[in-house]
Amino acid sequence: MPESRTASAKAVGARETAVDEPSRATASPPPTWWVWLAAWPVTAVFVLSNAATPLYVLWQREIGFSKGTLTVVFAFYIVGLLGSLLVSGVVSDRLGRRTVLLPALGLALAACVVFATAAGVTALIVARLCTGIAVGAVVSAGMAAVTDVAGPHRKRLAALVASCAMVFGAGLGPLLAGVLSETLPAPTVTVFVVETVLLATAVLAVLRMPVRRPAAPAGGAWIRVPGVPHGDGRRLALGIAVFGPGITATSFVLSLGPSLLSGLLGTAGRIVAGSMAFVMFLTATGVQFAVQRLPRGTILIAGAVATALGMVALATAVHTESVPALMASALLAGAGQGMGQLGGLSLLNSTVPPQRLAEANAALNVGGYLPAGLLPVSAGYLSDAVGLPTGTTVFAAVLLALAAVGGLTVVVSRRKVADLA
Repeated sequence: MPESRTASAKAVGARETAVDEPSRATASPPPTWWVWLAAWPVTAVFVLSNAATPLYVLWQREIGFSKGTLTVVFAFYIVGLLGSLLVSGVVSDRLGRRTVLLPALGLALAACVVFATAAGVTALIVARLCTGIAVGAVVSAGMAAVTDVAGPHRKRLAALVASCAMVFGAGLGPLLAGVLSETLPAPTVTVFVVETVLLATAVLAVLRMPVRRPAAPAGGAWIRVPGVPHGDGRRLALGIAVFGPGITATSFVLSLGPSLLSGLLGTAGRIVAGSMAFVMFLTATGVQFAVQRLPRGTILIAGAVATALGMVALATAVHTESVPALMASALLAGAGQGMGQLGGLSLLNSTVPPQRLAEANAALNVGGYLPAGLLPVSAGYLSDAVGLPTGTTVFAAVLLALAAVGGLTVVVSRRKVADLA
């Protein structure tokens, strides 16, 4: 009888769980277009993340600050992003994607207002900090939402769509800002008015998004360094080893690329600076579609090689004052980030359960954005002290070494991690 009661209780519990958490096997998945629409908030927020890039030269002239200060303004974005990642992934996994995404979009809208009215470095720092917090929430909760909407049978599609949404938005922002700031009045205002409209449409997408609140969230502290379930640490480390150098390379182009164009190479147009960033991230988007069917290990190794070659091209550009070499370095940096990001997300999506996925995404981005914040800032201050060519060369040499180590680590690990095949 006791065993019978236990079995009966288990059966009732199973029925209650089935009622509380609709089965993905029986519920019809949302159509594929919803997977793409679910990624729109990621794109909209990442448009904001880099929209200020072509405007920094303009602010530098109007407000007056050094290259070192410029990279500090950029670094506050990283500070906000990393702080957000300590919380947003866990909160999203426990309370739901929408609970995190809506406040993040509200903060992004506030950042638009601060950018549009900025009259000093402090305002730029505040705007970048708010943007970083919003981006941190979106890269964890937003990317996980794309995977949730896609369902268990479209995980590789979800990784591709989420990753491309991020890099396409990151590239569209500076292009949009460059064109609008040179063709319309009030260059530092009009850009953020347009971005406000884009963010408003993202709010509507989140409100209609077919995602449910998690039924069985994981435990642990609410504020913590994000991680992955036991057994997935190697996959996370491999993703960071390639994604980290890749996104650091693109961060350098975003923060000091306009200065290279306007100072060293004598090209001052904001459309040119915005176009360089756009082409960089367009490459990051396109290369992911090109390699999506390759083994994950091959994608990661190719990403490391692209980043390393990008650093060779960057050093060549500053020593030869070559715009084509600088453009080549931007394209290779974009390819390196795109493949590192796709490979890292695909590895995590393949094994991490939904109730830990946002936290896993946060962990990948913490590992990537730490060097992306520290190294360009160091290069900026070093360039102020010893000159832009020397500072850039040192940065390129350090990142080349990191990319090489990352690629070799993936090569060594291919036999130990089945998902790399």
